[in-house]
Amino acid sequence: MENKNPMEYKKVFPLLMSMAIPPMISMLIQSLYNIIDSIFVSQLGEEALTAVSLIYPLQNLSLAVSCGIGIAMNAFIARHLGAKDDKKASYYATQGIVMSVAHSLLFLIIGLFLIRPFLNMFTTNTKVIEYGMQYGIIVVSLVIGQFIHLAIEKMFQATGNMMMPMLMQIFGAVINIILDPILIFGYFGLPALGVSGAAIATVIGQFSAAILAVVLFKRYNTHLHISFKGLKIDFRVMSQLYSVAVPSTVMMCLPSILVSLLNGMLATISQSAVAFFGVYYKLQTFIYMPTTGVVQGMRPLMSYNYGAHLKERMHQILKVSGLAIATILGLGTLLFFMIPDILLSLFNASKGMLEIGQTGLRILSISFVVSSFGVLMSGVFESLGMGKYSLIVSLLRQLVITVPLAYLLLQIMGIEGIWLSFVIAELIASMGAYIFYCKKFKVLL
Repeated sequence: MENKNPMEYKKVFPLLMSMAIPPMISMLIQSLYNIIDSIFVSQLGEEALTAVSLIYPLQNLSLAVSCGIGIAMNAFIARHLGAKDDKKASYYATQGIVMSVAHSLLFLIIGLFLIRPFLNMFTTNTKVIEYGMQYGIIVVSLVIGQFIHLAIEKMFQATGNMMMPMLMQIFGAVINIILDPILIFGYFGLPALGVSGAAIATVIGQFSAAILAVVLFKRYNTHLHISFKGLKIDFRVMSQLYSVAVPSTVMMCLPSILVSLLNGMLATISQSAVAFFGVYYKLQTFIYMPTTGVVQGMRPLMSYNYGAHLKERMHQILKVSGLAIATILGLGTLLFFMIPDILLSLFNASKGMLEIGQTGLRILSISFVVSSFGVLMSGVFESLGMGKYSLIVSLLRQLVITVPLAYLLLQIMGIEGIWLSFVIAELIASMGAYIFYCKKFKVLL
């Protein structure tokens, strides 16, 4: 056993938990930051909260691209490590870092030139647009720290090291949380910067995490050897990375597209409806982020054992991961269903938001537990390089069914129809995931 990687032989449940709990903790803290950030911004008024909610899709887009590249790096690095080819794993890591930096520059252009046109698509309220410009230009333009941090995080995870990514996430999030009230409201003699302060705190947190990531990688990495000396862009490797990164990015972009389209529908109802939907998306990350932690722990295990041709072990990992995800999402459903008023009161909810939100959270919460199998299989297909199947499942979950169904049910049932469309879409997507599982994944087992 001395020469074997623990991913090959340790008992699955404790191994998965050792791999999953660190990213679960870091994701929970990140979710907590998102919620606290909105709580602070809500003190500036519903217009400020609405503006931040409208910018959310662009923030999520940058996160989706950075995570998509990282997930691709993770899958190929772990696979080559499983095949005992450290040199090739390092080569993929180097090419992936170059991709990350290059893509972060695209968001500099988006942030500088496209924020106002984007906001004009959803509102004519000049105050909301002003707040959105102040917040959006900063958080969208300066995402290079996020890209570097996440690339290194996924490299650590590919080697089975989940503690370092947790430390990076916690470090960045804690700095963010500390700076939020200081910069928003102007404590310790600093000027009150309002929503700009929230944006600056976010960027400082991201750069802090990136700096720590570089330091930890240089000190504790033992498997990968990154070198940019004589670097040449390898389009074959880039193509392979894109084969996983693009579907993964599109899947993570779907919430951005979904939120933007539904914000268009909700804006015809009221500003409170838009503000509530933004709050819901911050709250639901608190439920889904722990499942993301499980998926992050599962991915390298699946990829490694796939590379090592350990099929029975893959099957065990699938079962244990599925049970963990279902448990988390089931608890999330109970939480949202039982105390929606308490959750909304955290965001200084107006009477209009409370009226819309209590029923909304209860209906939307049902979609959590229904989505369990779809979430599981999306991660499984990604880990095996079958990105197109993950993409199809995610399209069913978050776009293809939800948007047209929301529009139809809005006409029939009112705003509750929009919330119900999430539940129906998750059910259909889970059925689709099961079909792909039977046709594709069972063959590997």
